[in-house]
Formats: sequence, C-alpha cells, structure tokens
Amino acid sequence: MKVLVTGIAGATGRIVALRLVEGGHDVVGIDKRSWPDAPSGVEVHRVDIRSRPAEDVFRTVQPEVVVHMATVTHLMARSEDRYRINLGGTRAVFDYSHRHGVRHVVFVGRHTYYGAGSDSPLYHTEDEPPMAVHSFPELADLVAADLYAGSALWRMPEMTTTVLRIVYTLGASGHGTLAGFLRGPRVPMILGFDPLFQFMNEKDVATAIEQSIRARLRGVYNVAGPKPVPLSVVARTTGRSPVPLPEFAFRAALGRFGLPRLPPAALAHIKFPVVIDDAAFRRATGWSHAVDEASAMREYRDTFPNLA
Repeated sequence: MKVLVTGIAGATGRIVALRLVEGGHDVVGIDKRSWPDAPSGVEVHRVDIRSRPAEDVFRTVQPEVVVHMATVTHLMARSEDRYRINLGGTRAVFDYSHRHGVRHVVFVGRHTYYGAGSDSPLYHTEDEPPMAVHSFPELADLVAADLYAGSALWRMPEMTTTVLRIVYTLGASGHGTLAGFLRGPRVPMILGFDPLFQFMNEKDVATAIEQSIRARLRGVYNVAGPKPVPLSVVARTTGRSPVPLPEFAFRAALGRFGLPRLPPAALAHIKFPVVIDDAAFRRATGWSHAVDEASAMREYRDTFPNLA
C-alpha cells in the first residue's frame, strides 16, 4: 500500500517509515524538518502540514493510508505553538484525507490523554473520558487533537479512522517525554510517591502501527507493551540516581542542579500512575511486544550512559 507519514523526520517517524518499507509499503513523508539520509524508497516532502503544498502532496500522491505523527509532545513548548501544530495540523490532515480519497487514517496519540490523579483507576480503558485537561492543562492541545481525530469516526464514516493511544517510548533514539526526563544523571521524585511508568520500545511502536494498518482497525485503541515499572526502578535500571524530594523542594529544584524542567502541572504525573489496558488492541491485531521492559531500559542506558 501507499502510506503517507506526517512527521516522518522525527525519531519515531523514521523508525515507523523504515518498518513500513520493510513491510512492503510505498512510503511518502511530510515534515518541516529534513531527512537528508532517508533510505531509498522513502519520498520526503519538506513542507508544513497546514500549508497548500502539503495538500498538493495528498492530491498528487493519492495515498491509501495516512499515519499522522506530526504532533508536538515536548511539555515546555509554547502553548500557542502546540495548539497551532497539534490541533490545527490534525484538522488539516483529516480534511486533506477526506477530500482526496484516503481510505484509512491512523492518528498516533498519547496515553497521557487519560491524565493522572489520586482517584484514577489503575488501568484505563478506551471508553474513559479525558482527565488530562483538568489535571494537566498543558496537555489540552493533545487531548483536543485526539478528540478531533475520534470525531472522524462519525463525521467521515466512509473513511476508516484509527486512534492509537500509545504509552511512553524508550529506546536508542532518546526521543520522547520519558526519555527526556531520564536524560540527566539524577531523576527527581516526590517524597512518598513512586508511580508506575508504562513504556515500550520504539521498534514495537512501529510494529504496532503497521499492524493497525494491516488489520484496518476502526475505532480507538490503547497500545501498551511490557508491564509498568516503578519510577525508582526505571531510574536505577537506566543508570540514574533517583532523588526523592519534598514537594515544595521538588518545585523549586526543577530546571536546576541538573534536574529536568517541567511545567507545574506535571507534578501529578510524578506522583500518580497513568497505566492503560491494551487488551482490545491485542485481540484485534494479534500484536505482541518484542522488547521487554528490562531490555528497553538497558538499551536506553547503553546509548545514554550516566556521565555524572
């Protein structure tokens, strides 16, 4: 099949593109960033997804499937930039797809859609409402993009829509929210809290996306991987030192002393787990992860050793 991947030049986008090529698909990409060493068989168009030239790519390429990965997940990005790219870009992708006869759109979302809180269930299922807007307003744009993508299920019924809510990634690229949080030699924690963190290797993400295309899934699906791991274990296994701090000291220390920068609302995600149930996706596709939690953490540790 001819597959168009938005955000193809990103770390995960490249891995997905390579996996699709290996699976026998013809791959075309759209991204504002360049990919100068893109492999043979991958055609990359360096354009803004919200621009007329991007729609021209849809018109001329006529993809059968679109995988939308062009979203900003970096928590310190300016909110206006995030809304413009995440919600505006998602709307553009669905509009182009609908106008130009795309058969299947896969929206790659995040499990943080569900939000973190003391009263949240341990395992979130796909039918639960988003709490991230309340508990973590910085994620409101990603929640809005997820909901907009899901609305295509009834607004554009002739087109198959798949919404994937994928856990954190951890692997050799060092890309992603969790990987960035672990980049320094010390990992801050809030005293008295050790939440479960759920993540999967980037290669498993790519395989899951390809499986959703092959199965032509319709609907909303959680995608997880290995069992969740306490944050302190993640820190130690990746070669870092967990540093428990009282909450007032945690707030004051963020962005200083080699600790990562985080928006204030992110503290809920350092206190409470966001764990999802992906049984429906596994049943629908037969997919299973290939990289366990220990291997994913070791791969990250070996690629990004603690140099302190």
